[in-house]
Amino acid sequence: MKLTRIPVFSSLLIAVCGCSASEQSSESVAVEKVEEIVVAEVAEKKVKEDVTDVVNPEKIPEKGSWKSLWTRQAGSNWPGFLGPTGDSKSPETGIITDWSDGKLKIVWQRSLGVSYGIGSVSHGRFYQFDRFEDQARLYCLHAETGEQLWQFEYETNYRDLLGYNNGPRCSPVIDGDRVYILGSEGKLHCLAAEDGALLWAVDTSREYDVVQNFFGVGSTPRVEGDLLICMVGGSPPGSPELYSSGGQVDGNGSGIVAFDKYSGEVRYEMTDQLASYAVIQFATIANRRWGFAFCREGLIGFEPLQGKQDFFYPWRAPMLESVNASTPVIVGDEVFISETYQIGSSVVKVEPGRYEVVWDDRSRRRDKAMRAHWNTPIHMGGFLYGCSGRNEPDAEMKCIEWKTGKTMWRDQLPARIRERSSLMYVDGHFVCLGEFGTLKLLRVNPNKYEVVTEVDLREESTSGESRPLLRRPCWAAPMLAHGLLYVRGADRLVCLELIPQ
Repeated sequence: MKLTRIPVFSSLLIAVCGCSASEQSSESVAVEKVEEIVVAEVAEKKVKEDVTDVVNPEKIPEKGSWKSLWTRQAGSNWPGFLGPTGDSKSPETGIITDWSDGKLKIVWQRSLGVSYGIGSVSHGRFYQFDRFEDQARLYCLHAETGEQLWQFEYETNYRDLLGYNNGPRCSPVIDGDRVYILGSEGKLHCLAAEDGALLWAVDTSREYDVVQNFFGVGSTPRVEGDLLICMVGGSPPGSPELYSSGGQVDGNGSGIVAFDKYSGEVRYEMTDQLASYAVIQFATIANRRWGFAFCREGLIGFEPLQGKQDFFYPWRAPMLESVNASTPVIVGDEVFISETYQIGSSVVKVEPGRYEVVWDDRSRRRDKAMRAHWNTPIHMGGFLYGCSGRNEPDAEMKCIEWKTGKTMWRDQLPARIRERSSLMYVDGHFVCLGEFGTLKLLRVNPNKYEVVTEVDLREESTSGESRPLLRRPCWAAPMLAHGLLYVRGADRLVCLELIPQ
């Protein structure tokens, strides 16, 4: 397929168990406590081993020769969706664990355009991708001050089928001295990260005849080697114009498309699967690179440099109004996937050319182990932590055992205050952002739901009234770079100092 491209305009994108401080007189209770502490200490040790092995800053070198704007020397960057290793884990340490009385300081804040996603950070720059009227805009901010440095815009006419907002869903992807953005209408752009000069662009929806899904395009691209790999999901000419019309929509071999990240040329196309909202994940398993794409109808395992498919594992609720949106979680040679509508979650063990089901919710008669919606659970020390539930009345924070799916705990909060939420791991804790704007710090603990501290960010209006700083929906996971915590609500981005320097 020959692609039409825009020319280059310049040479220039929840640790330890919290035991009660009160003394226990009962010998049996004391024994239980000792056992609990031992279990917690083992879990904490495993947590530390996990994060050291998975998130090592030395394994994430900064690329490119452009000047860094950081004055905060300690820390790491957050160059794309779910951070440097794509699993919402930060390698940074020394966080503030008491957020009372303004101890979690607001460094800067600013209003946003229309979108759902949060930005990315590299070289002291924060890249945010929003929509302003009929212009999609990537704007670059100083990561420590919020000062705008430059912006790039293009025209968009995307309209959401179900009345949700019409802005981007994907986060910018920073690789070396380039930044990549993929809009809700399917336009893919590569820009110079330092000044926003356009390098190349492809309208993937037009080139591959993509039938609009419920919420447009929402799977953030990933870089693997010299490739920018995107979930595209095109269809043959003559397919229904809108996916929600209920007509049969087939694929045309462009479910996954790999572009040369430098030129935008197509390196390969594969699978008839249609696109979902989950992000493609990569891992090295038994000395081989793997890609895992949780597409619209299920999980594809493939070799990412050549685009050779190993297997397809069907996993989708048997209803039209359902989507796969939670990113796969990889531990060793096993992969966890989850959806929230009907069938829940599953873990599969993979090897070249095949997979084996370790466990799945579909065949169980008990409650579903995990029903992740748009959030991605986090694995720590043999346990998986995440929000389970489709909507706020039935949403709950849960911890399950990785190997079996056994529920270790659920948050037990009253239904009236339950909300969907997202997690980020840092320094033995999870930073948890609820969709109504509540920010919590949870201790990583497989034995119980343990809130260390929390804050409801508020501001005073011109009339002196206190109002929430983050308005619903807060659907983007928190992110951390050089000790600065970034969170967003419907129309505002807030930068807080989580690690003093």
